[in-house]
Amino acid sequence: MNNTESLAWFKSSYSGGEGGQCVEVAAGAGAVHVRDSKDVARPALRVSRDAWAGFLGLASAE
Repeated sequence: MNNTESLAWFKSSYSGGEGGQCVEVAAGAGAVHVRDSKDVARPALRVSRDAWAGFLGLASAE
């Protein structure tokens, strides 16, 4: 299990303040972590930096 408490988390600029879908992202050593900002006690999704870069490339193509 990875300790994500010491990571610097950033909330998505697309996350609203109305309690809707909120995503936070943090860069760690060799991985990017993604979590639900409304439920930070749940485990974060951990993906490689290459996988995250690929995701961002596809997401920004829209």
